[in-house]
Amino acid sequence: MTVLPEPAASRAVLIGTSRYDHLEPLPAVANNLRALAAALCAPHAWGLAPEHCTVIENPGSAVEVLDAVRAAAEEATDALLVYVAGHGLVEQRRGELFLSLTGSVRQRSYTGLAYATLRDVVLDGRARRRVMLLDCCLSREVPGFVDGVEALIDRSAIEGACLLAAVPDNSFAFAPPGEPHTAFTGELLRLLNDGVPGGPEPLDLETVYARVYAALGARGRPLPHKRDGGTAGGLALAHNVAPAGPVFGPPAPPYAPGQAPPPPPPGPPSTPPPSGPLSGPLSTPPPGPLSGPPPPGPLSGPPPSGPPSTPPPSGPPSTPPPGPLSGPPATPPPGWPPAFAPGPAPLPAAAPGGGPGRRRVLVRSAVAAAVAAGLLAAGIPLVNGWMGDDSGKEPAAHKSPTATSSPKPAPAPAPEYNDAAHGVVNPSRAKGGTLKFVGRLDADSWDPQRGYYGYVWNFSRYFTRQLVTYAPKQGHDGAELVPDLAAGKAEVSDDGKTYTYTLRDGITWEDGSAITSEDVKYGIERAWAPDVISGGPAYLQQVLDPKGTYKGPYKDDELGLKSIKTPDSKTITFHLAKPNGDFEHMLAMPAGSPVPRAKDTKDDYGKRPFSSGPYKFGAYRPGTSLELVRNTAWKQKSDPIRTALPDRITVDFVGNDSARSSGLLSGRYDVDLEPTTLSKDAVAKALHTDKLKSRLDNPYTLGIRYLALPRTVKPFDNIHCRKAVVHAADRRSVQTAFGGPAASGEIATNMLPPGIAGADPTDDPYDVVKNGGKADIAQAKKELEACGKPNGFRTTLVVSGSRPDELSGAESLQSSLASVGIKVDIKQIGFADYYRTVGTPSVVKKKGYGIIVQRWLGDFPTGQGFLQPLADGRFITPSGNFNVADLDDESINGLFDKAIAEQDPRKSGEVYAQINRRISDAAAYVPLVFMKSYSWRGPRLTNVYTSDAYSGGYDFASLGVTG
Repeated sequence: MTVLPEPAASRAVLIGTSRYDHLEPLPAVANNLRALAAALCAPHAWGLAPEHCTVIENPGSAVEVLDAVRAAAEEATDALLVYVAGHGLVEQRRGELFLSLTGSVRQRSYTGLAYATLRDVVLDGRARRRVMLLDCCLSREVPGFVDGVEALIDRSAIEGACLLAAVPDNSFAFAPPGEPHTAFTGELLRLLNDGVPGGPEPLDLETVYARVYAALGARGRPLPHKRDGGTAGGLALAHNVAPAGPVFGPPAPPYAPGQAPPPPPPGPPSTPPPSGPLSGPLSTPPPGPLSGPPPPGPLSGPPPSGPPSTPPPSGPPSTPPPGPLSGPPATPPPGWPPAFAPGPAPLPAAAPGGGPGRRRVLVRSAVAAAVAAGLLAAGIPLVNGWMGDDSGKEPAAHKSPTATSSPKPAPAPAPEYNDAAHGVVNPSRAKGGTLKFVGRLDADSWDPQRGYYGYVWNFSRYFTRQLVTYAPKQGHDGAELVPDLAAGKAEVSDDGKTYTYTLRDGITWEDGSAITSEDVKYGIERAWAPDVISGGPAYLQQVLDPKGTYKGPYKDDELGLKSIKTPDSKTITFHLAKPNGDFEHMLAMPAGSPVPRAKDTKDDYGKRPFSSGPYKFGAYRPGTSLELVRNTAWKQKSDPIRTALPDRITVDFVGNDSARSSGLLSGRYDVDLEPTTLSKDAVAKALHTDKLKSRLDNPYTLGIRYLALPRTVKPFDNIHCRKAVVHAADRRSVQTAFGGPAASGEIATNMLPPGIAGADPTDDPYDVVKNGGKADIAQAKKELEACGKPNGFRTTLVVSGSRPDELSGAESLQSSLASVGIKVDIKQIGFADYYRTVGTPSVVKKKGYGIIVQRWLGDFPTGQGFLQPLADGRFITPSGNFNVADLDDESINGLFDKAIAEQDPRKSGEVYAQINRRISDAAAYVPLVFMKSYSWRGPRLTNVYTSDAYSGGYDFASLGVTG
């Protein structure tokens, strides 16, 4: 009988090394530890108490590991689970396994922890059942190491314990590039998260092992090994989360159509060879119910189309395959060798978490809090009915008032993963219902002239309008500017310095009064009163009043800003100091919204802005909730942009990432105010559950992560030293540390992301794509010779301490730069001080911060909005500086002037492409990834699509709901 160990009487110790002083970093190991810790403590998996799960990340000594394992072994009376991941070392003469520590050195096994010693500590404990999970990489440890794996596993077996091990002999098989987890642990997590439809409850280890074995085999990956000391039979570590029930039709094979089937675990020595050619898709059933093709790996596609390299299973060809949901087979599967028997259950998936570097005492003290925050995102039905939407009952759509008895059209295909990044999901004109947002933070201000958060600009269009705005179209087309309050685009004259608009008819405030050109002018003028209206963007001030002569509407006479004229109530003219082809992008910001002078409550205006859009403020409790209700004075015929489908819109502000994400996945909320803040645990769960995955989108954000190399810090005043870093940076490893290509983005070859005018994906001056994202060691060494530092140099890399993935990326960079002699000391700075510190050039120079990890999103999708703050030397400021690399090149500055004055977007894009190439030539920045992120698309949402105008977020103004 399969039973779950008693959680109160069991213990777990999770050990992993992702960061090394002398070995290749393995950032996926850090992700493994966090996922397993959250999953072991999840009630739907095992329910281990957080204080009974010890995590040891990047141990520096054997004693640190052994003390923790001994403590757990003495406390456990039912089950003890020990998980180890990282590089493995082999003592060559005796063939014994050593587990790596942060200071381990290849071919020097004594620098690691002897597995035999760890085994002795496990055996000395009181646990009735013991489970060892080994996920070790033997990359280049033993030349020609192939046939020795079985012997190594045999020597690692523990009397009275079950051992499940994966020991691939190369790092790519161990941790496939772009995947957040190692291959072996990733399959364990995926299996337990999806369960086995119709399989046993709880999942027995025989079923688990067979499924993982088949899945890895079908993908051509190294197969796991199992040894059982005789006491773990019948043990399980997780419930089977898949629904039980009959399945009709023939069983699906456990491999992709057209493939040769993967082999079962090795049969006993006496198993006869096949009697003839295989007669069907599966001649001999593998152990356990294999109900279908193995799920694809995280962030990857279907299994390879070619057959696996392992031989087909042996057995009579006439043996029928087992039914996928029929439970255990009527006759037992082929016998296993004495060493093979039911092994330990893997752990359900959580998500990649924080970066490496924490020690056991820190992690163990934080496990309770981390797990409490992670249980919701890991799939635990606490308060909000987690996964309530998986009952199969979909929300009903509104019935059409003109419905007839005519035949119903064929239903549209069900939305799939990333559909909203390529088109419109669930198009509908149906009105009604409540659209439910959830947000991490309240707005910095709902005052249109003060707000600067990107999601605030998007959401504000419910109650604000501008002369022009962005088109309600998907993707790059959404960055097109179209008339809003204006009847048409501007009439541009005076060589691009004068813009004239005529307001459209029927535009009104929420009290029914007409919106006038004077209202538009007054709203814009409010931004000139920073002592009262602070915090918003300053673009309009820079182009309309570059000398700052106007003092704002609260100190000025009735004439107002002289560069804006309103000859009548429907005409407004702007006189720019000099041409700027992006002026209308600036007017499209909320800062260009009208405000009626009589309704201006100055500093309090953000608490109850007066509406010019289809909704107006209802109840608002700052920091807690916001309600928008219909503005009955708004007329659809006066607004070609906003659909105004919902009757009501609500926002709850929930600071806890796990609680917010669980509310989204359970259906309590429809969409996040910040679509990119879905917790990593929730993303991991959704990716491993087909129905949830179909509601994820993975758009580009039009942002970039990069390194800045300040030219004021030696030796980066020498371009060749900067180029040495450009060539030595292993972007592929950094991408993995950031979470993989879907979670973090595609490897960047230059500083201009896709979607920005002038971007050229083929622009790869340092052959990053040609090198597969890996470091170009030979070229880096040539640059070091050229800069007079043939043996390398030492510098300090600074990174935000609040972003664990960026810390992991920094450690990966530290390792790759060390390969050419560039020694990097990592300095973490708290989020509250980070941008203030790196944005002060004098501090950067004084502290010697030679490499600065940054991320950037432009305020509007043009080269001026994206590149100029980073690369125009005239933008370098004593504080609040964004040109952290101190790039000041007169030729680049002059090209910015040329591009900005150009009225033709195509021609200006060509100039920005030139600027981008010159930035690359200067080697002031090291582009790492063009950012992507995951967004959750609730099942009730209609008209869902991503827009480049809102950094790849959903166009809120077009959303509706069903039900």
